[in-house]
Amino acid sequence: MRWYQYLAYFFGGAFLANALPHFGNGISGHAFQSPFASPPGVGLSSSMVNVLWGFFNLAVGYLLVCRVGNFELRKTRHVLVLGAGILIMSLMLAHAFGRFHGGL
Repeated sequence: MRWYQYLAYFFGGAFLANALPHFGNGISGHAFQSPFASPPGVGLSSSMVNVLWGFFNLAVGYLLVCRVGNFELRKTRHVLVLGAGILIMSLMLAHAFGRFHGGL
């Protein structure tokens, strides 16, 4: 496997993890922080903006994981790199959003 495929799977995992809070809050009708709020990442964006941002992150994650190289769930190395991207982004999101929602 080439080095850029590892990079794509790692960042694909990060984008997939970032899709969850935006998409989940958006489809449940809740306002949530997004890069498009004022100030970016601190203010709240509408549920519609969050659905679109979550879907964008999902699409980019799909492209990075499924269209770069040949990702295989049965290859431990592929899954570990994807999982590392998901875990690291999830921890960063928990820290970032925790200060707004009482999670720290």
